[in-house]
Amino acid sequence: MKLRNTVVRSVVIIVILCLSLGIGFVYQTIWHRIDLQNHPRDFSEYVVKYAEEYGVPEYILYAVIKTESDFESNRLSEEGEIGLMQISPETFDWLLTLTKEDQDTGILYDPETNIRYGAYMMSYLYTEYSRWNTVFAILEAGQSAVDQWMLNGKLVDELGNLVSFPDKDTETYVNQVNETMEVYRNLYYTNP
Repeated sequence: MKLRNTVVRSVVIIVILCLSLGIGFVYQTIWHRIDLQNHPRDFSEYVVKYAEEYGVPEYILYAVIKTESDFESNRLSEEGEIGLMQISPETFDWLLTLTKEDQDTGILYDPETNIRYGAYMMSYLYTEYSRWNTVFAILEAGQSAVDQWMLNGKLVDELGNLVSFPDKDTETYVNQVNETMEVYRNLYYTNP
């Protein structure tokens, strides 16, 4: 009788473990598919091209595009920022002086052009500041604001990294880009 109870108990435990593993697998598969659907790699031909050309990781470009415009190339913000990477006309003029090119602002609605200039700008800023969080903060708050924050010793660590933001919108934006970046990196750029 004891042996029978032990066998029954063992079978029940094995069935429960198998069901738990099966439910866990189904749950993980469903969420993985939802993440893939919510984090597309639209415009990949341009992202790949300009990520390589300007040395910006693809998953960072995708994260910024997702955060800024949710892949809507015709997006125009209330502040006048245009396209996938939400580049303002003033920023575009600045980028044109750096590249010594002559373009009309309306071309920012073109996905390739927007990604090209956005990737160029991020590469330029990363070369200047050496930290992606600082680049993300500049995308949200502007370079002059971030430069002022970096002069405040309470907002930077001993290595000069911006670790705190006096502006809540910038902090939220930087966190959102970082979270989205991690999703892209885990979905597409790491081997399981």
